[in-house]
Amino acid sequence: MRITLIHALKHSIVPIEASFARLWPEARLMNLLDDSLSADLARDGGLTDAMAERFLGLGRYAAGTGSDAILFTCSAFGPCIEAVARAHAPMPVLKPNEAMIEQAVARGRKIGLLSTFPPTLVSMPPEFPSRVELVPKLAEGALAALDRGDRATHDRLVVEAARSLRNCDLIALAQYSLAPAADAVAEATGRPVLTTPDSAVLKLMAVLGVESG
Repeated sequence: MRITLIHALKHSIVPIEASFARLWPEARLMNLLDDSLSADLARDGGLTDAMAERFLGLGRYAAGTGSDAILFTCSAFGPCIEAVARAHAPMPVLKPNEAMIEQAVARGRKIGLLSTFPPTLVSMPPEFPSRVELVPKLAEGALAALDRGDRATHDRLVVEAARSLRNCDLIALAQYSLAPAADAVAEATGRPVLTTPDSAVLKLMAVLGVESG
């Protein structure tokens, strides 16, 4: 099957490809990257109709290549992704975090939501049901460090931010780019940590009727 991965940050590509390689190596992947999406969202301070049109254009392009499904890896654009899903139903179009959110809600009532991209902490909380208590936390400066190629500083800042989430039932890492820091966050906090890439691949396999190995 052909799966289109659409990214707004280049840092998302390696973690999701690693999850596919481990969980569903037979899938044929196509990567679409527009890193101006995240820059423009940060500049505009919120989602706009123009941004939604850009996402619809990416969805049309992916569908036109014969994709069996689309997985977005950019966590701050939920309403735009929902518009793509409506436009291309019944083809599966997954938001990056929906599978992880389902897991988190099943496992805890007080959930720490750790992000490195401020708009995510605006767009993502409404995707959780109201019965859970969310504790949002921004790892300030971490994404800028990753943009410079400094993964060590990124991970250190993420772990420092996560320490304030020790009283949560679990910690959800909002970005795909955070997945490599999951073990360090778990060790520092003593809390279970959920990441997005593995959850997304497994849900995609399930909705497409692919047996997990």
